Amino acid sequence: MPPQPPASGTSAPVAHLRVQRVRPAYRQVADELRTQILAGALPAGTRLPNEGELGRAFGVSRSTAREALRVLSSQHLVETHRGVQGGTFVSEPDPARVVEDVGSALGVLVMTPQLHVSDLLEARLLLEPAAARLAAQRADAETVEAVRTAAAAPRDDRDPSGFVGHLDFHTTLLMATGNLMLTLMGQPVNDVLRTRLRRAGVEAREWDKVDACHREIAEHIAEGRASEAEEAMRDHIVELRRLYERDGFWA
Repeated sequence: MPPQPPASGTSAPVAHLRVQRVRPAYRQVADELRTQILAGALPAGTRLPNEGELGRAFGVSRSTAREALRVLSSQHLVETHRGVQGGTFVSEPDPARVVEDVGSALGVLVMTPQLHVSDLLEARLLLEPAAARLAAQRADAETVEAVRTAAAAPRDDRDPSGFVGHLDFHTTLLMATGNLMLTLMGQPVNDVLRTRLRRAGVEAREWDKVDACHREIAEHIAEGRASEAEEAMRDHIVELRRLYERDGFWA
């Protein structure tokens, strides 16, 4: 069921902005609407004016307003529903979608000369040891159990390497910090690594070592040993970095 328009039946107020011809007009309109959405002036569920009304409000053509709405839709800030009760409505920002979009962009960039796997691995080395320390300091009993479960997860027959489970452990650890920003920064990197490593070329004993490292880190977190958790994670990422950078392992 689509979000309902305001009870008054009138369209949500939109600032009257005369765009300057410095950036494309549709970008300026999208920027202004995005600012209002993120500031809460246009809360989730608000029905936006139609394209013609938006164009008049901003002093631009209907097609420019349509392009602005497409930009916002691509950022998952608005969604359009058809029908009598249809229209364009403000959406609730979804962190999972943001992570997915960033991961997709990194996946493209890492195949260009501008970004290399070494850049991702270096970022991971800076991020995840600090995350392990925070997790050890902050994790409650429920979170500790989730970290332990992720570390001990059995391997799926469809994924003998256990690679997906290994990435789940790293994701769980990032979430265990209680800091959403760390998850938003780290998860896209892990997603790219997951899709680009040639898993078939990695020997089983390598994955066994990874499993053992995860269990060690999980126990440090469970016991609140922040320094040990950080050091163990740093050593673990260094070893993984060597694995990823071996010739032929990176797709």
